[in-house]
Amino acid sequence: MTEKTAVTPAGHTTPPAAFSHGVRKGNILQVAGQVGFLPAGPGGPAAPVVAGPTLREQTLQTLANVRAVLEAGGASWEDVLMLRVYLTDTGHFAELNEIWNAYFADLEQAPAARTTVYVGLPQGLLIEIDAMAVLG
Repeated sequence: MTEKTAVTPAGHTTPPAAFSHGVRKGNILQVAGQVGFLPAGPGGPAAPVVAGPTLREQTLQTLANVRAVLEAGGASWEDVLMLRVYLTDTGHFAELNEIWNAYFADLEQAPAARTTVYVGLPQGLLIEIDAMAVLG
């Protein structure tokens, strides 16, 4: 039986509860919901700092955080089958799609499937994204 392995990229802040940033079991990698926190500084984990107040700033940082977990688990965007996006404002959907299309414009393979839902997140956070990748 294949063991589960926690995946934590360098610079990621400690989760606020008992969960991993990512978990790999065999060729499956599940990335936990990531938000737009900037990486911790070289002095060790610091209090989380949001990338900025705009959807663009937070989305790009959130995607960078998802990518960091993917890479730490041995995956890339090409391995991702499913992305789930959690937005706090229905008015952000069109802007999200614009940012998304530009970000993923250079994929060599078909883009991942995506679901977008609307949720409440801690104050100041506008977006959260999780991913599921299959390697090999």
